[in-house]
Amino acid sequence: MNTHSGSKEQTLETLTIGRKMTFRKTVSEADVYLFAGITGDFHPNHVDEEYMRETVYGRRIAHGALLVGYMSTVSGRMALDVPGTVVTYGYDRIRFTKPVFFGDTVTITFEIVERDATLGKVFSRVTCTNQTGEVVCVATHILKIVE
Repeated sequence: MNTHSGSKEQTLETLTIGRKMTFRKTVSEADVYLFAGITGDFHPNHVDEEYMRETVYGRRIAHGALLVGYMSTVSGRMALDVPGTVVTYGYDRIRFTKPVFFGDTVTITFEIVERDATLGKVFSRVTCTNQTGEVVCVATHILKIVE
């Protein structure tokens, strides 16, 4: 993510509790089909409109992993201008709470909620909402400061 020189302490000072960052994207049919092609996930939930008309959703839904990709955009931006080397350590407790349909606009918000100087980790609350403000996904993201 980032290869600027700097100490762990400098990096932690930059990644303060309460720091927020967002990314917004309208999920298109092309996004879903390109993602399906890259990953090989052509499940009918994502690519078969007729199949989905017969389900409770009534239409195709985006891959949950596509939302994780959008989360990655925000984590990269969060660490872009900080000193030191910072990498994604992982995501914990990812939950897809509502479907994301083609044409929905999702907003991914990261907020730093905890820092562990001993472990060199920064924890962010991740919330994904749709255009009507409904929460569609939540997670905890962990940045790791590498020395």
